[in-house]
Amino acid sequence: MSLAAAPSCGLTIIGGGLAGCEAAWQAARRGVSVCLREMKPVRFSPAHRSPLLGELVCSNSLRAAEVASAVGLLKEEMRRLGSLVMRAADATRVPAGKSLAVDREAFARHLTGALEAQPLVSIRREEVPAPDPETPTIIATGPLTSDALAEALSRLTGQEHLHFYDAIAPIVLAESLDMSRIFRASRYGAGDDYLNCPMDAAQYDTFYQALISARQTPLRPFEEPRYFEGCLPLEVMAARGYRTLLFGPLKPVGLIDPRTGRQPYAVAQLRAENREGALYNLVGFQTKLTYPEQERVFRLLPGLERAEFVRLGSIHRNTFIRSPGHLSEHLNFYRYPNLFLAGQISGVEGYVESAAMGLLAGINGARRVRGEPLLTPPRETALGALVSHLTNTSTRDFQPMNVNFGLFPPLPGRLPKRDRGPAQARRSLEALSAWMAEMRETGLEPLT
Repeated sequence: MSLAAAPSCGLTIIGGGLAGCEAAWQAARRGVSVCLREMKPVRFSPAHRSPLLGELVCSNSLRAAEVASAVGLLKEEMRRLGSLVMRAADATRVPAGKSLAVDREAFARHLTGALEAQPLVSIRREEVPAPDPETPTIIATGPLTSDALAEALSRLTGQEHLHFYDAIAPIVLAESLDMSRIFRASRYGAGDDYLNCPMDAAQYDTFYQALISARQTPLRPFEEPRYFEGCLPLEVMAARGYRTLLFGPLKPVGLIDPRTGRQPYAVAQLRAENREGALYNLVGFQTKLTYPEQERVFRLLPGLERAEFVRLGSIHRNTFIRSPGHLSEHLNFYRYPNLFLAGQISGVEGYVESAAMGLLAGINGARRVRGEPLLTPPRETALGALVSHLTNTSTRDFQPMNVNFGLFPPLPGRLPKRDRGPAQARRSLEALSAWMAEMRETGLEPLT
């Protein structure tokens, strides 16, 4: 929407990532005018390159698709609540076995186009150095929040912001791979969506020794390496022990090399980065090696001897707030009830979780503008379990968290492990349906 035709701004949203896009969509659906303020292309973060909204930095960003998994359940709840992010993901999906992966550019175009076409959303390309805590505002600036805004948040919360480090995996051209040394398969025969580079023990040893001795990009003097355990750099994992990678990104379990009929000693997997299969992501190879070292070490993988890298790995700071004690169960600050947090800066980890918090912040931000009571999903839902993590965890122990069934209330009785996921999903979706029905019956959740 052009600025000339922009509506008055009922709700300000700072940040045009997944959380900000979802929040803007949810608020506009509820009849509230939105000013979405995104600093790209005026200024880019260290990890982003595209001026499009909702830019992703890896293909398999939305993880497991099965509703019996915690993240699959979260996605289904979002779909039932009219999520724009899930609509975009389903429309731009690429093959990835049991995971939901997307064509990154098509996904971002879908989000950008939907919000540009929404008459109640005005997109303003500008950097915001500080929020106005008296104006209804959602901060959804993500893990790469600018220094100025992070400092403003630090002042508002009365504490220094925290940070840890996340790493990005390299991407290679498919046509540069030696397919005579690579086989197609997903684990346990679940399709053929992955390319697999098999290694024997000697090849693994050569790769491992090169990896642990490779030069790394140094941190700046004021930076402290605090990595998220779910996304450790490859070399950090390798430093924990010679066989650590064999239980992580080089795990061979469930894969049989058709040329030998045996399970390899180690396997590096590649996943399609786009629908055409022209680009492949090195799964689990997030790294902070220097660029020349990445090319040298990763070309030791069978089939990648002449690989052409279109993106090399990098490392960047993730900023988040210690939410417990600051955020209410509605995702607004206790001290500043007009100010909401959404996305990874609120203390969740992962694209799906970020978008989910954007969905809830968008609903409650709109309700704040309309003078309506704010809402919180039941704790039995994946959405409610994440909110509980942000608001009920001990401040001392608080760390960013992916959605997982450990955040949910325990199931009654004892169930075999294979039955727990489906049981959690049934209970959660029943609770979500009842909550949505209650909102409709009481008139608390009108949609335009």
